[in-house]
Amino acid sequence: MVAAYVGLGANLAAPRDQVLAALDELDRLPQTRVTARSSLYRSAPLGYAAQPDFVNAVARIETALSAERLLAELLAVERRHGRERSFADAPRTLDLDLLLYGDARIDSAGLRVPHPRMHERAFVLRPLLELDPEARIPGRGPASALLAECADQRLARIA
Repeated sequence: MVAAYVGLGANLAAPRDQVLAALDELDRLPQTRVTARSSLYRSAPLGYAAQPDFVNAVARIETALSAERLLAELLAVERRHGRERSFADAPRTLDLDLLLYGDARIDSAGLRVPHPRMHERAFVLRPLLELDPEARIPGRGPASALLAECADQRLARIA
């Protein structure tokens, strides 16, 4: 079993409900169980700003799936929630990102772990640190130091 972290976010179609439902679905993935869930956070969009705020969370899971198979399962959950990829940073019903997969560093055509922008996103780092205050991002360092660099991003704990 490998400990992995998944970032969740939504800003369309009852985003809080989308994230909560997805957390439950993660626990039903094959050979996978959710071992911890962060609080929910409201965050301002990054990139394309003309869209509603997001609801975000992070889940810690233990899985026997390979990183590639886990990503395929996450994409299937997104599709079941009506995820469309119309343009970069577009509004979405659900976004599931494989943030960390053990200590692995993966750089393949369809998968990059650690997630390539997680170190720049308060909405990922704060809930990650809630689950693991000593979290480190391979190749980047302590998540707490990286969060300090995101101090200008609007983020509020909502549940």
